[in-house]
Amino acid sequence: MERRLMTWRFKPLGAGMWADIPSEEIKQIFQPLFESAGRPAEMAVFMRQEEGGLHCEWFAYFSPAAESAAKAVEAAPCERPLREGLTLLAGRDDCWSVLFGDM
Repeated sequence: MERRLMTWRFKPLGAGMWADIPSEEIKQIFQPLFESAGRPAEMAVFMRQEEGGLHCEWFAYFSPAAESAAKAVEAAPCERPLREGLTLLAGRDDCWSVLFGDM
């Protein structure tokens, strides 16, 4: 049970400007879930551009508390991403220290 609660999830968003559409869809799914949960700092979605193949691709990373939103977009389980290069897509600005510690 504890392991399930600590599972991060990720979702490929596409390359370049094509990542805008799925990232907006994620925000629309996430926001009402976030509000109904009381806007917890540990509930967040991040984005990072990663190199691979011919193009750089964007990925969304869902914190464990954002599991409902992650499952709604069929995001796959993964390890916690490295903080480097992440940007906050949805959630509170103070989520960084809660999810990644004081770096």
